[in-house]
Amino acid sequence: MNIIVGTRGSKLALRQTNWVISQLKEKYPKHCYKIKMIRTTGDKIQNISLDKIGEKGVFVKEIEEQLLNGEIDLAVHSMKDMPGELPRGLMFSWTPRREDFRDALILNKGYQSLEDLPKGAIIATGSKRRACQLLSIREDLNVISIRGNMDTRLRKMKEKNLDGIILAMAGLKRMGFSEIYKEQIQILSPQIMLPSPTQGALGLEIREDNDKLHNLLECIRDDQSHLEIIAERAFLKGIGGSCHIPMGALCTIREKNLQIEGLLGNEDGTILIRKKIYGDKNKAKDLGKQLAKEILKEMKVNER
Repeated sequence: MNIIVGTRGSKLALRQTNWVISQLKEKYPKHCYKIKMIRTTGDKIQNISLDKIGEKGVFVKEIEEQLLNGEIDLAVHSMKDMPGELPRGLMFSWTPRREDFRDALILNKGYQSLEDLPKGAIIATGSKRRACQLLSIREDLNVISIRGNMDTRLRKMKEKNLDGIILAMAGLKRMGFSEIYKEQIQILSPQIMLPSPTQGALGLEIREDNDKLHNLLECIRDDQSHLEIIAERAFLKGIGGSCHIPMGALCTIREKNLQIEGLLGNEDGTILIRKKIYGDKNKAKDLGKQLAKEILKEMKVNER
């Protein structure tokens, strides 16, 4: 069986894709695996912030098109890049074990923590969610926008003499940067910064009729991660989220119990609603939907 795997061409995307292939090779060494790099809209447009591009799925659209027309068999995504709705004919296969879901502040100039930063310190992020939560804690900081892959952002921090940047801990770990920058990293707990829905998880997207590949991918399934992603994506879909609004979600599971916490802000970040609910883990999707409804209702009240 020949399996063509589509992915973006960034170092992180290739690292993630090679990991998936290595897991498949271990179980099914006789199959042939080939990587196809695909340039997306988000890769092509680097000079403006994501919320100004004006469309969903800027890092996945071109990959999904090739999946639909049969040019590739499997797409490996960072799950947090995925819109709430998939194109007709496509589906997610099994969810691998989730990596660290937290955000991290990488500090420059010998600062030790967020609290150490002086008034007016310049912190860069490409995310409205991160910017709004950061300013809710330290409104005296100067938060600026930054684009580019992980290597580029870390380089810009040095070149532009920024005081810090915020990145996903999962990406730092997958790229080995968590060790290189360990003396400069402050991991931000979810209490400080609620992560993006599904942050740290991989999305394995296939055609709905490809039962054979779906069965092969079961070898890397992780049931707890799968339920967490179901709940968080139900929340994402319920909110109708995009890069235009600050939004976060995190599901945690302990035995049979599920907790999902969500955050929603208005477009300029002047209002932030944060709420959590609990329930049975087998109702993950329903709980995600319920939380979205409750937060949207509260947001409407606050916007009056």
